[in-house]
Amino acid sequence: MRLPGPWTYAALIAVLAGSAFPVYWSLVVSSQTSDKVDSVPPVLVPGGHLFANISRVFDQSDFGLAMMNSLIVSGTITVSVVFFSTLAGFAFAKLKFRGRSALMLLVVATQAVPTELGVIPLYMMMSDFGWAGEIHAVIVPGLVTAFGVFFMRQYFERAVPDELLEAGRMDGCSSLRLYWHVVLPAARPAAAVLGLFTFMQAWNDFFWPLVALTPENPTVQTALSTLASGYTTDYTLVLTAATIGTLPVLAVFLLFGRQIVGGIMQGALKG
Repeated sequence: MRLPGPWTYAALIAVLAGSAFPVYWSLVVSSQTSDKVDSVPPVLVPGGHLFANISRVFDQSDFGLAMMNSLIVSGTITVSVVFFSTLAGFAFAKLKFRGRSALMLLVVATQAVPTELGVIPLYMMMSDFGWAGEIHAVIVPGLVTAFGVFFMRQYFERAVPDELLEAGRMDGCSSLRLYWHVVLPAARPAAAVLGLFTFMQAWNDFFWPLVALTPENPTVQTALSTLASGYTTDYTLVLTAATIGTLPVLAVFLLFGRQIVGGIMQGALKG
């Protein structure tokens, strides 16, 4: 096997530095005073005002409520998408029933419909349910995704042998018991990848929470938008809030990073 050369490592280091610099720059600005943001040459070393700026973020906005709302929304959507996607993916991949291919085609076809086309009827439905302005209106439409179903279906096609399922059926397992005892353990790497992508998408979603929620009941992204609005923008305040809002995503990756990388590598090797 050919080992990577020094140019490969140099390219990887350059990509890593370019990816990490925006996070580092947010940390630098959030630890400085407002007058240092436009200084020339720019300040590249963190200062000593980080905790004071964090205190200002929570004093001048409902950022604590925004963090709680985003955690509830993202956590609920992630658990629901992983559960329903693994369940539907198993059914589409390994169960034989009439209309399976047509239904799968319909699920995939929904991904071609722009989200913006459904905003008005979706908002009308949320209003009819009495959920306008409540986090239910953000959670319920995202409880299952076509991408999640398709992703898990493709994974189960190759990761779960038919012989293993047949052996379970010969031992008297029903389809639900097969799903719980055989399919779910095999789906752990792919479920971790899907969970991370889903959490990031739900956490970073801005458009639908802006439409469905009120400024008094924000998520992190809508709260950041409120902080950045006005005649003048306090970039120290905004980037401090952005730094705080990045921490949950980093925590999720650190907690499940091994399974996520393992799932990606397993898919690459099987592909």
